[in-house]
Amino acid sequence: MKKQEVDQILTNMLDAYENVSDLNFTVGKSLQVESAGVLQPVDMKPPFSELSPFQTERIALNLLNGDRRLTESLLSQGSCDLSYTLPGKARFRVNIFSQSGRYSIVLRKLESKIPTIKDRGLPKSFYDIAEEKNGIVLVTGATGSGKTTSLAAILDQINETKSVHVVTLEDPVEYQHPHKNSTFNQRELGIDFDTYANGLRAALRQAPKVILVGEMRDRETVEIGLTAAETGHLVFSTLHTSDAGQTINRILGMFSTEEERQVRIRLADSVRWIVGQRLLPKVGGGRVAAFEILRSNIRVRDSILHGESEGKTFYEIMQAGHPFGMTTFDDYIVGLFERGLITEKTAMAYASRKAIVGRGIDTVKSARGESTSDIENLAIDREYDRNHI
Repeated sequence: MKKQEVDQILTNMLDAYENVSDLNFTVGKSLQVESAGVLQPVDMKPPFSELSPFQTERIALNLLNGDRRLTESLLSQGSCDLSYTLPGKARFRVNIFSQSGRYSIVLRKLESKIPTIKDRGLPKSFYDIAEEKNGIVLVTGATGSGKTTSLAAILDQINETKSVHVVTLEDPVEYQHPHKNSTFNQRELGIDFDTYANGLRAALRQAPKVILVGEMRDRETVEIGLTAAETGHLVFSTLHTSDAGQTINRILGMFSTEEERQVRIRLADSVRWIVGQRLLPKVGGGRVAAFEILRSNIRVRDSILHGESEGKTFYEIMQAGHPFGMTTFDDYIVGLFERGLITEKTAMAYASRKAIVGRGIDTVKSARGESTSDIENLAIDREYDRNHI
């Protein structure tokens, strides 16, 4: 199988459905694409009823294109990440991984157009995030929840409004930012630097005002990121956590018990925002993002320093912080339901606290004049024999 044939397969897969986000090559399955969050089979001529180990390996070798570092990573670690360009069509973030001695491949389609806060309908708090001068901003969520897109929109806002030097450390570079008011230097893991920690350490000598670290993967990266924030840089990064409290705990878990107090002090001083993201199925197809937003204030800093306690949980702080741009996932999900973007079933399925979302949905339905209960035709049983009481 030649590169031209692989490119033709990728092109046909992209054109098979609307809103294709991922291309999936797995042994024993046909060619598949993810469209609006659902895996769909792709018909080809000649047909690929089931991919063989040989076919996925040939596709993987074409994507690797003889790169020794990536090949060694695949053989020694069982997986590797790279970027791939389909000329005139699309760019992909690619992960090739071993599975029972066979190779599987997932290609995530990268958007070519830089997203904006307005176009994506992101919360207004994102404009405030772009105005920060220093500290750490963390965007959290599962893989594929749109963290990179949200960060790209914030960086675009900075690019439009500030004349600063921005250094990004990515794996791989997804959105290629043009030079507007700001100057961008975008570095790719494996090509321009070997580890996030080393790349971040070098970035401190490159005179940036803003640093994007693709992911806080280990203790060393977190430590250097905190140092960068403490020395006047604005640091953006991501973590694979589900909410604000878990984000703080994940970072603390990277350090020893003896270091916890000092790390809490540094986090309390440095963290500016924690933004959580989830993608929910949208009414009529597609997906819509739900957000949890925590903004640093005296109560937040106190909870980071001393841990959460009754009346001082991050959830309660976000509930009370609506006037300052904060929100919980649950409040945001109720808002999506109120706007008709998601169904009641979806709202309940993705809720953090189902009772709170349930009450919110009932309030919305009552305001619309809809029934909030499925119990009907209740009446007093006047024939009941009182002698049996």
